[in-house]
Amino acid sequence: MAPAPTRGTFRFDKYMAVMAALRDSGYPITEHAPPPMPRRWLEAVHCPDYVDQVFTSTVPREKERRIGFPVTPHIAQRVAHTNGGTWLAAQLARRHGYAANSAAGSHHALYDTGAGYCVFNDLAVVSHRLIAEGDASRVLIVDLDVHQGDGTASLTAGRDDIFTLSLHAEKNFPVRKARSSLDVPLADGTDDDGYLDALDRHLPRTIAQFDPDFVLYQAGVDVHAEDKLGRLALTSQGLLRRDTYVIEAVRSRDLPVASSLGGGYGPDPHEVGERHARSMIACARANAAFARSASDSLHDVIG
Repeated sequence: MAPAPTRGTFRFDKYMAVMAALRDSGYPITEHAPPPMPRRWLEAVHCPDYVDQVFTSTVPREKERRIGFPVTPHIAQRVAHTNGGTWLAAQLARRHGYAANSAAGSHHALYDTGAGYCVFNDLAVVSHRLIAEGDASRVLIVDLDVHQGDGTASLTAGRDDIFTLSLHAEKNFPVRKARSSLDVPLADGTDDDGYLDALDRHLPRTIAQFDPDFVLYQAGVDVHAEDKLGRLALTSQGLLRRDTYVIEAVRSRDLPVASSLGGGYGPDPHEVGERHARSMIACARANAAFARSASDSLHDVIG
């Protein structure tokens, strides 16, 4: 989701900007308010002692520094609901083909600590829960945030039923990368064509070889050339091409896909919010192309 925290980098107001941009877009969406992720589901992936620290507001200062902000009771409730949002998006995607969580994508959170603006790892928790509940047998996580999903890779390491594919800027945070199932490091300044070429070389082959029955998509927009914390050079059109490509690759095999917001940073939360909103709408449009009829094309957003 984010790199090593620096003062003033993270803007919580971008989430309101995302929803405002979605509502102002004129694109038909259905909004859902998610319930909190059950604590026992979080404890199935994260250290129970750490989960307790979060919910009792006793996270040690060194862990809060890694996260990038104080973990207050408000934050604890927020991350419980944003993790629940990814779970709800997954359930809606099973029904409609695609659904989006307008938050989360917390791919740096580790077993016993948060990091990089991430408290709990919704991608790892939801992957584990989909399989535990019998909703999926093999989950593919497609992480296209500009930063490697080190927490997700660590929390799912050794599992043959969860595959993590990460395309990321090679020289960006984290300095010490984890080992994803497949890592595709990209050079600084990689542009639209270079990025799409790398995606085309790896995503279809991964889907064919791993043969998932569910896909989680980390749709970070921090690959944009104007992102404050990215090192790549995608244009706004390149982002739309990326998102359309991912959904077409997944839905053409009739697989459900749920997306999480992921990273996106800049001084103007409205500009960043617009990028996220355009990303979700691009995914929804691509999903609609594979819907059986217009009435089946429900586009769900958790907010």
